[in-house]
Amino acid sequence: MNKPQSEKWKFYTLALFSIAMGLLEAVVVVYLRELYYTDGFSFPLAMMTPDIYATELLRESATLVMLATVSAVAGRKYYERLAYFLMTFAIWDIFYYVFLKVLLDWPITLLDWDILFLIPITWVGPVLAPLLCTLVMLLMTALILRFDGRDKLIPFSWYEWCGILGGSFIIFMTFIRDYASLLFSSGLLSASVSNQALTAYQQAAAAYVPQTYAWGWFSVGLGVIVLSVLSWTRRTAK
Repeated sequence: MNKPQSEKWKFYTLALFSIAMGLLEAVVVVYLRELYYTDGFSFPLAMMTPDIYATELLRESATLVMLATVSAVAGRKYYERLAYFLMTFAIWDIFYYVFLKVLLDWPITLLDWDILFLIPITWVGPVLAPLLCTLVMLLMTALILRFDGRDKLIPFSWYEWCGILGGSFIIFMTFIRDYASLLFSSGLLSASVSNQALTAYQQAAAAYVPQTYAWGWFSVGLGVIVLSVLSWTRRTAK
């Protein structure tokens, strides 16, 4: 098998792996919603038992490890591994929602709110937001693999890395801002954590219903990432 065929085989294999992961995660969500949302998923969130919550944290951690390890095995060098990680993450996330739609007919619209992640605290946001992120991740994947295949790949500059990481941090903050606010207001992050503070947080979280998403800040974060990638693309193309 020559190099182009080998690279195509690797790409399709990783894509299939990511699609299967998306199905697996969707199936887990089907089980969780059967347990906690018998009348259909909605906010406020049902409170998981400590054992189930800890299990979910382990599952999410294992998911990241799986994506990282398969990318590390598939790639021969740093930027190729980065591209494969971005690709597998994006395809996994896209097909997670595809399979949720097939299995549960959810989400109804791309603006429906969802639990996105639990590490380090709960992430929430409209379904459209992470899907837009996956498009940028696929764009980065395509550019990295294209330039690498032509032996024209150059590293991101320090300011391009700052833009990519800074934009990602802004987006991350839009996802956790509401639950971070609940943590601060409950006193759980103070020097002297008490059972009263824990109870206050649990009560606030049990009543929390998202109202508005910070689309403005999200657009800024995503825009900074895209501009940084375009800057790198122009330098590489020269």
